[in-house]
Amino acid sequence: MLMAVLLRTSHELTKPKSNDPDLSKNSTSELTPQQKEWADKSVRGYIASQERKWHHWNDTMFEPKA
Repeated sequence: MLMAVLLRTSHELTKPKSNDPDLSKNSTSELTPQQKEWADKSVRGYIASQERKWHHWNDTMFEPKA
């Protein structure tokens, strides 16, 4: 089993990297201004929801029990 893992690892390390242009393309440069605005709004909403979640979690986990 160890030999199989070592052979597979060796194969993966020596395999040439993919030069697929779609993978290396920066997709944000192709967004319209409206799409960029929507993406920014979405990220801000996600950050706010995560902050609420962690605040609630901290209150629940570390608030002294009465």
